[in-house]
Amino acid sequence: MRLFPKKELFNEDEKAKVVAAVRQAERLTSGEVRVYIESRCAYVDAFDRAKEIFAGLGMEKTKQRNGVLLYVALLDHQFAILGDQGIHEKVGGEFWQKEALLLRDYFKRNLIVEGLEVCVKEIGESLRHHFPYAAEDKNELPDDIVFGR
Repeated sequence: MRLFPKKELFNEDEKAKVVAAVRQAERLTSGEVRVYIESRCAYVDAFDRAKEIFAGLGMEKTKQRNGVLLYVALLDHQFAILGDQGIHEKVGGEFWQKEALLLRDYFKRNLIVEGLEVCVKEIGESLRHHFPYAAEDKNELPDDIVFGR
């Protein structure tokens, strides 16, 4: 079994598209979106891995508890979307299920980057609705993609 080096998971253009989607989504909200990509998921359930990553990235430390993590294990064809308490209380489980179905549809067509872009955009719109940008808001978490093992 060959694991792809981190730099091969996405090329520079693909990375730039996803980061641009995150920055655009965060432009009008105090919410935070992170994207974490790795080749393999060490857990049976990708949601368990996403919870570990969420805590490891300190995403629960945002002022309004409105961080969202999109986790993808490319070679295992697994993903999870995890929203912190503040945003989850506003949008509920149906919102996350809708976004998961959207991602799954794109991923089935091997449109990983496009799926992430659309999902990030929709999450950003929801964050903007529930957590609009205020003058005192600051970017609490980096916008770059995090590449795991």
